[in-house]
Amino acid sequence: MRPVFFYKPSLQPDANLRWWLNVWTPVVLAIAVIGFESTNLCSSANTSSLLRPIVERLFGHMQNSSWDSVHHYLRKSGHFVGYGTVGFTFLRAWLHILARSEPTSLLLWRLRSCLFAILSTAFIASCDEFHQTFIPSRTGSPLDVLLDTAGACALCLLVWLLCWSRRSQSPLVASEEFDAPGI
Repeated sequence: MRPVFFYKPSLQPDANLRWWLNVWTPVVLAIAVIGFESTNLCSSANTSSLLRPIVERLFGHMQNSSWDSVHHYLRKSGHFVGYGTVGFTFLRAWLHILARSEPTSLLLWRLRSCLFAILSTAFIASCDEFHQTFIPSRTGSPLDVLLDTAGACALCLLVWLLCWSRRSQSPLVASEEFDAPGI
């Protein structure tokens, strides 16, 4: 697969099962990690006993009230980064999928891919939070959905700034001889 973050793939009408698996497997794996983290095993009580020794080893002993705040912010940071990663995998998949549709400008292709990645991530975050309402040790929160979606937005913006902000490095279509494995 071509490096889709730097080149718009040329149209490949004969995409086979391997191509579809290469496009969507990272998304499925990212969602599986989110699904695992949405279980009782990764509830606040369980992550506290895992994270506290690590944080105290790095920063010294903490009072319980201080630890509660640190733990809260660590978990929220995990939401942001985790769903940013989910958004990144969706962005990669949508870039490949939308490159197969009718020819559009480079800007429109990238904007649509970002929008679909953010909406897909928001949908997964909503499903995850809804799922958590059925687990006694977890709580589902619409604010977490907003935080998760913000993580996807931030990753799309980061890709835009790092990969697409310089026109000279973003040709419309990759040359035929360039067939390096992509991200």
